[in-house]
Amino acid sequence: MKLAVDANRRQLKTNAKALLETEISEDLKDAIQYALTNWEGTTEEVKNNAARIKELLAKETKSTLLNKVIELQNYFVKKSVWAFGGDGWAYDIGYGGVDHVLASGKDINILVMDTEVYSNTGGQASKASPLGAVAKFAESGKGTIKKDLGMMTMSYGYIYVASIAMGANKAQALKAIKEAEEFAGPSLIMAYSPCINHGIDMSMTQKEEKKAVETGYWILYRYNPALAAEGKNPFILDSKKPTRPACDFLEGEKRYTSLKQTFPEKVQGFCDQFETYATDRYEKYRKMAEDK
Repeated sequence: MKLAVDANRRQLKTNAKALLETEISEDLKDAIQYALTNWEGTTEEVKNNAARIKELLAKETKSTLLNKVIELQNYFVKKSVWAFGGDGWAYDIGYGGVDHVLASGKDINILVMDTEVYSNTGGQASKASPLGAVAKFAESGKGTIKKDLGMMTMSYGYIYVASIAMGANKAQALKAIKEAEEFAGPSLIMAYSPCINHGIDMSMTQKEEKKAVETGYWILYRYNPALAAEGKNPFILDSKKPTRPACDFLEGEKRYTSLKQTFPEKVQGFCDQFETYATDRYEKYRKMAEDK
């Protein structure tokens, strides 16, 4: 997809430059010249200029070259490139590829729908492991610390990173997506996505996301390197301090209730341990957000 976009933009550049040498209005020449100079722009000025070009093109006497420019005129503004995948792809099976794309510095956005079936179970035995078998790792009490994909990615310093949960904070989620789209570089957004394999009724997804955030299970934040260039702290913590008991979340998870029935000795103190972890993590992120 991106290769096709790049090819079309290159062709448009060639045709637009050639069009500048023909008999067209000075207004259209100025608008095209502005577009060629601000090719990677995402500001309102760039978008408004693209709309102006469209209007001016319609008024010109048609020619073969003009028609070629009209055909590709939508590429006068930056094209949006997004890749979507689940946590099995981003954390395990395809992590090397995801990291390679992000580390390349290319202007591409990656959104991870994190169901946590793979990412926090340590159950990715092989690429051929059935999803149901992997989910069983959590239910049988396999203890593995989840990879912190956000922190790993933020360490590069030039990648936009955000953690969102649409059902918990729609405004924050939309703001993160908009910022990622406008950021002139790679971005990674991790979106909490409750999974039916955890016993979640899909009609209750939004409530489940809200509960995950309020108990501190899932934390909301944004890391925008563009702010660092302005001398500001690039890390913004959007979550508030956990306000609900950990077990409000855990008791609704099949992986927890199954473990409670099968290995009751393993769940002793889990709620307290989780609350301690959630509080400590919140404080860590709060201090990060306050750093100057």
